[in-house]
Amino acid sequence: MINSNGNSSAQENSLIHNRGFLYGDAVFETVKIVNGKILFLEDHYFRLMASMRILRMEIPMDFTMEFFEDQVLTTVSNNGFSASARARITVYRNDGGYYLPTTNTISFLIHTTALENQAYVWESKSCEVDLYKDFYVAKQLLATLKTTNKVLHVTASIYADENDLDNCILLNETKNVVEVLQGNIFMVNGNTLITPPISEGCCNGILRKQVLSLAKKMEGLEVIEGVISPFDLQKADELFYTNVIKGIKSITKYRKKEFGTALASELVQKLNEMIAN
Repeated sequence: MINSNGNSSAQENSLIHNRGFLYGDAVFETVKIVNGKILFLEDHYFRLMASMRILRMEIPMDFTMEFFEDQVLTTVSNNGFSASARARITVYRNDGGYYLPTTNTISFLIHTTALENQAYVWESKSCEVDLYKDFYVAKQLLATLKTTNKVLHVTASIYADENDLDNCILLNETKNVVEVLQGNIFMVNGNTLITPPISEGCCNGILRKQVLSLAKKMEGLEVIEGVISPFDLQKADELFYTNVIKGIKSITKYRKKEFGTALASELVQKLNEMIAN
């Protein structure tokens, strides 16, 4: 017998055996599909493989990039999303054991939703942020992975909602800037573009990689992966964040400081040009 919301039942709930639910023993990838093509497919696949290896999951021999691509696109097609879609692929260790698993074999789950826009869209609407200081990101390798343990991001999202903020900036235990709730943060100071290095605990973002590559090709712009303090934010000319689904989003206000949007707007254009080619 189990108790579910006060009701006793002899029928077991599948969640009581799911290690992703019980221990956060799962990783995931969220991809954007446009006209039957997964954007940045290779980057997503290899990040997922690296995450599974770090967590000592057993990768099936048939879990190739072609298999990964086929499974995602088949699911998108079966749901009738022909133009643009979002897919989340969650990989979890199979049932058995408590903290110590009895197997390292895996299962996966894919679900999809339709997206309105195929290209990344530049939005000029306001975006106000502040620091989240109730809990901190750890400066270690596990923090850089996309696991199902996102309780810090959940509590920070609630904090943002309660304080009428559009987003929150997360800090690590040394009180340096890591990222925002939904992506990697970038700061523009003069002709320099700065984003925190992975060693600070930020997610190893797929669009972060693309933006760094594009920015390094722009004449007169110096690109640095460097530590950013909260004090640095108030001296910045521009702040924006990146997310493979949302694209590039400008932060327009942090406390009393308001920011420009010129470089972010230009990068959105360059990103769409890169995807179209």
